Amino acid sequence: MKALVTRLDSFGDVLLAGPAVRAVAARADHVTMVCGSRGAPAARLLPGIDEVLVWEAPWGGFEPPDVSRPDIDALVERIDADTALILTSFHQSPLPTALVLRLAGVRYIAADSEDYPGSLLDLRHHRAPHAHEAESALDLAEAAGFPAPDDGRLRVRTPPRADALTGPGPYVVLHPGASVPARAWSPGRAAEAVRELAAAGHRVLVTGGPDERGLTAHVAGAHGTDLGGRTDAPTLAGVLAGAAAVVTGNTAPAHLAAAVGTPVVSLFAPVVPAERWRPYGVPHVLLGDQDAPCADSRARDCPVPGHPCLNTVTATDVTAAVEKLIAVTQPMGET
Repeated sequence: MKALVTRLDSFGDVLLAGPAVRAVAARADHVTMVCGSRGAPAARLLPGIDEVLVWEAPWGGFEPPDVSRPDIDALVERIDADTALILTSFHQSPLPTALVLRLAGVRYIAADSEDYPGSLLDLRHHRAPHAHEAESALDLAEAAGFPAPDDGRLRVRTPPRADALTGPGPYVVLHPGASVPARAWSPGRAAEAVRELAAAGHRVLVTGGPDERGLTAHVAGAHGTDLGGRTDAPTLAGVLAGAAAVVTGNTAPAHLAAAVGTPVVSLFAPVVPAERWRPYGVPHVLLGDQDAPCADSRARDCPVPGHPCLNTVTATDVTAAVEKLIAVTQPMGET
């Protein structure tokens, strides 16, 4: 059986599809994943994927491209699958993707859909209303005939060791950036947290993408180690895997940390519900006002002056959460 899984949005979304991908891979001879360019680095980390097709969908992403008939025709020609799972967030429709897959000749297509699918879906599944995104994807896979072959936690391929970047000894990672501004802690608060964590005896590494070097340099200051722009996806996985804890917002590194088994202090802005997007399958502490006026707004920029849902979280709160997680997860007797 040739199977195909689609998840067309971002890096973290693709990581959350990982348990469902493994379920499909346990019964399929070949698994292709279709994703956008922002999700492709995550797809290449997932166990069970044989091929990654990168395609920017006009109905997905922050800056979707215009509809292009030649572009869609080219994708249709590349798809070679018998069965497909279309994975979407709770507010997204799978039907445009299903139409493309039908045109490509995929015989069996399954998706969660509240909209009437006509002949576009063979399995129109309804997700549980409060399930985590990773669980929803697994539920769909099982309904389509792909039961979970393992514990269903997030996983990635074994990352490379990152000792050359991290240096010797224990450390905590703080990742101050986020995919959208509404989910980011303020740079000032993040810098305070680095200073307070260092004062409490923790070595702090500050991570970020190539376009976040100014942010990571500011946050690291004189008390942290700035790794901004120095980690691709596999290397970041290695850095996070070696950390005692990771401090980050609701953004990709939270899910990557979970995928390598590292505890997470989650600075979670409630613009999307934590029950669906919290760090999955690892010890974590959720910080941030989950009842703030922005709750469930899906806002990309904070709609409330002062960003109170996160900026009421202090450096002391973060330090206490880090030490709580380390105390819970550190083997007895280890220092």
